[in-house]
Amino acid sequence: MRKRYDKEFKAKVALEALKGEKTLQELAITYSVHPNMVALWKRQILEHASMLFEKEGKNTSSEDATRQKDELYKQIGQLQVENDYLKKNTNNCTGPSRNGRNRSSDPDLAILEAILEVLNKKPFYGYRRIARELYYLDVTRKHVRRIMKKAGLRAIYPGLQLSKPSKGSKKYPYLLKGINIWLPNQVWASNITYIKLSGGYVYLVTIIDLYSRKILAWQVSNTMDAQFCVSALEEAIAHYGVPGIFNTDQGSQFTSDAFVSVLESHGIRISMDGVNRALDNIFVERFWRSLKYEDIYLKDYRTMTELKTGLARYLRFYNSERFHQSLEYETPDTIYWSKFLVKELKNVA
Repeated sequence: MRKRYDKEFKAKVALEALKGEKTLQELAITYSVHPNMVALWKRQILEHASMLFEKEGKNTSSEDATRQKDELYKQIGQLQVENDYLKKNTNNCTGPSRNGRNRSSDPDLAILEAILEVLNKKPFYGYRRIARELYYLDVTRKHVRRIMKKAGLRAIYPGLQLSKPSKGSKKYPYLLKGINIWLPNQVWASNITYIKLSGGYVYLVTIIDLYSRKILAWQVSNTMDAQFCVSALEEAIAHYGVPGIFNTDQGSQFTSDAFVSVLESHGIRISMDGVNRALDNIFVERFWRSLKYEDIYLKDYRTMTELKTGLARYLRFYNSERFHQSLEYETPDTIYWSKFLVKELKNVA
């Protein structure tokens, strides 16, 4: 029997998620719910927040409520299938040994346990890497993929998912090919990366000025919703004005109505990378490398609070103190402001 949660409990958990102080996994443990449920409740608050200010008596219809419940059950269904499968079979399995022999009567179950062992240590591995890791079991990629699909398993962070476009989203051309970028605010770019904390994964979005390499805004979120990207965009515009072109990948966060509407309302031209073409946004990719090797991997942040404090510190250093070889050993702040007679932003669109 599925456990039911009242609306007060859902609101409490969702508001905690919105604070952005804990990962989904930490919240799930605290409130004894599945992480997918926390993400769903947070998304529902973000999507329906405006309803709080509508006229009294205008409530969500029972049909909408039913759809929301169906969506929730669908998301947790995979977990239930996996749990049921393991409960029925793990009692008779002692697991595989490193030499490839195992005493289980179900070979697929032995392989499943080996897959779970790999995912526990390397949750970002997909079926290809897992198959290579389990070479001693003489399994193929196809075999591993079939077992993972049957058990509802997948990597926590499959790389392409961060750039997965939403269904029916409008496609925009790539506008940066052959362009001469000679001014700040001529082209901004943005992308999302993931960061592993002790309690799970969180997501970081940054907005960079391509001329100066200056990081204009950033936000951290415990879910992959569009709102934290919109917040970063609005912050950058509020502090630095409006760019002529804004370049991103085709991720659903950047193709969402909420994000695109901000760009269009300011008359900003939209440019998007080709599918699976990371080099189209090479400057952002280089920044991710610098950030992770110069700070994230060295500091090993444990909580979102520690991470946010560390990011603020590193980005101040990156913008105002770190010498960049590509800028002839100047800092991004120096290059950015050098083109302005006074420190007042102007629209160069």
